Amino acid sequence: MKFSIQSLYSWYRNTLRNPKYRWWVILGTLVYLVSPIDIAPDFLPIVGQIDDVFLLTLLVSEVSGLVIEGWKARKGNVDTEVSYTSEGSTSTSTASTIDVDAVSVK
Repeated sequence: MKFSIQSLYSWYRNTLRNPKYRWWVILGTLVYLVSPIDIAPDFLPIVGQIDDVFLLTLLVSEVSGLVIEGWKARKGNVDTEVSYTSEGSTSTSTASTIDVDAVSVK
């Protein structure tokens, strides 16, 4: 079994995006951040804060993304682009996006 930071990061993000486990992961991450038991103890000068900062950054970015997606879904926003024609009038077109998961090949 090959262990890497990238695989741990991918597992965390995929688990956080699963609605079934989302709140458990958020709660577990918050408990880990306030808990005195860490992978790298906080009394070590620099190393002790690295895991907390990394986990806090990941948690804030993912939760803010979830909040923004939920807000857009609740509001019913559809991304539209306004383009100006040569006559000076405006026309709207619906922009569609495609989500792609990239996989590194070594």
